[in-house]
Amino acid sequence: MTSLDEARSLLREFPVVDGHNDLPWALREQVRYDLGARDIAVSQSAHLHTDIPRLREGGVGAQYWSVYVRSDLPDPVPATLEQIDCVRQLLARHPKDLAPALTAADMETARREGRIASLMGAEGGHSIACSLGTLRGLYGLGVRYMTLTHNDNVPWADSATDEPNAGGLSAFGREVVREMNRLGMLVDLSHVAATTMRDALDTTSAPVIFSHSSSRAVCDHPRNIPDDVLERLPANGGMAMVTFVPKFVLQAAVDWTAAADENMRAHGFHHLATTAEAMKVHRAFEELNPRPLATVATVADHLDHMREVAGIDHLGIGGDYDGTAFTPDGLADVSGYPNLLAELLDRGWSTSDLAKLTWQNAVRVLGAAEDVARDLRATRAPSNATIEQLDGPS
Repeated sequence: MTSLDEARSLLREFPVVDGHNDLPWALREQVRYDLGARDIAVSQSAHLHTDIPRLREGGVGAQYWSVYVRSDLPDPVPATLEQIDCVRQLLARHPKDLAPALTAADMETARREGRIASLMGAEGGHSIACSLGTLRGLYGLGVRYMTLTHNDNVPWADSATDEPNAGGLSAFGREVVREMNRLGMLVDLSHVAATTMRDALDTTSAPVIFSHSSSRAVCDHPRNIPDDVLERLPANGGMAMVTFVPKFVLQAAVDWTAAADENMRAHGFHHLATTAEAMKVHRAFEELNPRPLATVATVADHLDHMREVAGIDHLGIGGDYDGTAFTPDGLADVSGYPNLLAELLDRGWSTSDLAKLTWQNAVRVLGAAEDVARDLRATRAPSNATIEQLDGPS
């Protein structure tokens, strides 16, 4: 049996829980939620990284669908609700393949049924507009993690890719974390500044996640996780879900990406745009400036280091498919996960290690957050604090 055969066999029992997929945003950008125009029941390889046949081929058993909206939108809350509605429409259209999931138990039920457990994560605290009531509303609609920031700061938390403002988490930011703990919503520390990561770990009483982040020691990009933060995951019980985005995993891609992003802006596009017109601009730039290629081995290098620092019980996978213009060789779309597992098998990872990486760690972490929330709700009422009360007038 080859390593690839062994990887596929393992995934039939312990499928991938992927921490972050931007399919809903791609559907918004490309077809304004016309799900018939991008029917994921059949291959959409010309347009998307994600469809049901390739999810099946890749051995995906649970997916956190990102309900991301851009932080510069004037009204992020209704846009986030539209993203949630998109996920709900997908579930209604594909009930034989996609199972709605809110809990760790739901994930296990979906696995037994042979369906893909579908959870939601909100990417960026701008989606709650500084309102704890809105946070609770998103939880009530099924959102099970929130990334505290996206690429820009929010008034109460600093982003990894913005100028420091709050110095990590403000007093209101710490209250957001505590309220997420009370709800059972996972605190996601991808995208946030290292100061925010440390403040959140100091504040939380539940495990945290990094839904799509890699190692800063291996690739020095501010979106990645410093070793001192990875070292804290065992005590916290949380997990870091390695991402595949080349500009976060390959050092040579960092400078190239900065130039490519500037080219996109010069042509009037947002640097994260993945529409057909935007991709034409990307491809034209790449023809003149060959892109440094990340590979499966590049991603495995991150996992090897992260395992050494945090331990096998604190790792997972968050590919960021349909949220990036480029992907590594061998991980072109959601069908590629077996290639990564085969690489890890060749490096000496055991099947029990890989079962933790793909399925068991993610299910455990969500279940642990549910346990913390059950205890907190018995002693703590919902918080109605405002940012003005805790942080003072802006």
